[in-house]
Amino acid sequence: MNSATTMAVTSKQFSAIIAKRGKTLLSMVSYLNQQHQQQLVLKRPFLGELLSQAKQLEELLDAYNARNNRQWYTFRSLNAALKLFANVGYELLHIQHTLPSYKLLPTKLDFNADTARTLKFVGDTLLHISHHIVDESRRLGLDIHAEQYHLDFYEEQPIEGQLPHDRLVRKKANVRETVTMLATAFLNLTAESNLAAFDSKVPSEQYKNYIPKIFGEKDIRVLELRFHNLQSLYDTYVSETETETVDTDLPILRGHVTVVFHLLRTATDFAHYYERHLSTSAEQICRDNEGPLIDTQELLAALLNYSIIYSNLYLENAIRLCHSMLKRYAEPGQIELPIPRYRGFHVRPSTLIASLVYHYGSEVQMLLDGEYYDAGTPLDLFRANEKINAQKRRWLAEEILKQDIICKKSANEDTATAARKIVLTLAEQGKVILYQQPLQIP
Repeated sequence: MNSATTMAVTSKQFSAIIAKRGKTLLSMVSYLNQQHQQQLVLKRPFLGELLSQAKQLEELLDAYNARNNRQWYTFRSLNAALKLFANVGYELLHIQHTLPSYKLLPTKLDFNADTARTLKFVGDTLLHISHHIVDESRRLGLDIHAEQYHLDFYEEQPIEGQLPHDRLVRKKANVRETVTMLATAFLNLTAESNLAAFDSKVPSEQYKNYIPKIFGEKDIRVLELRFHNLQSLYDTYVSETETETVDTDLPILRGHVTVVFHLLRTATDFAHYYERHLSTSAEQICRDNEGPLIDTQELLAALLNYSIIYSNLYLENAIRLCHSMLKRYAEPGQIELPIPRYRGFHVRPSTLIASLVYHYGSEVQMLLDGEYYDAGTPLDLFRANEKINAQKRRWLAEEILKQDIICKKSANEDTATAARKIVLTLAEQGKVILYQQPLQIP
């Protein structure tokens, strides 16, 4: 329907709708605003309910075009911020609760402590947002009442142990091929990501230079999706197979893929909030020049010093794991390839081949005229190049002798002129390549 013909809804009518549909969310927010503590907000059942209610209310606000209405824009933005940080908090709590099952390899940093620190920032932020939502609700004339929530109302109340693992394992004939593909895909993702680009030693004042130039929301979201696909590949073809029960490295790899996926989900939300609301080009969520709702430096620190740094650390940790798997699961093979044309194994081709061998961590040998060379060592490939060059010189001498130019050389013709004729004749026949034009003979 064209906006020009759309019937206008009064603020009073809309307030009645929001008061009814948002009753649960507003009561939860009002209760948080009164408590000034994190004991309740940092519980998965509470955050799950808060996230669900904020999503529903956001859909309602967008259905009535609240984002483009001066009266309701701030309320809609505050609800969006509440939804985003409730989602981040839930992700962090998921990481915290399932960390033992990931079997992560140790890092030089304290992941548990930094996760708790980031959770505190998220919890403080949610309490701060709840305060602003209450104030904005009063300004809009919304009637809100804080219901009495008890700390044990949303308590998870965990019990020791797990349900018995009594399902039969699956037998799959192609697990070897799948594991090889999984390890290869992980190594390729690690190489293609730019997560190592952040230097933790840079001053916090320079954090903003990384967003979105290096770690933009769009790029992080794509990487997050690719790691989700990798996790899905594992769960579909490797999980609960005989191979997984025998090879203890497989669940460790799965844990690293999963924790990186969840860390990237928090990074996506952090980057989204910064780019949308805190960057110089973004419109800040604030009223009466109060300043931004979230402290920019704290948000960037959570993004870079937690989400990005630990994603990169766990990627680097799992590289050796993938190398070990490829050596065990990949089937040895042989392939015949031509020598790089014209240049042989000079610096660039040799370095590229050695880099590829190092990337996948496999042992690769090159067989040339009955002699083996280590393809992972550029110097060994340089050694092979000397044999190739010797063959080239012998071949070139034979080709020169086949030409009639030397025999037809006139008495008064100098050596340089004769050499030029030989080179140009061989070039016309496609037997040599001229890299320098015009041709200069010393």
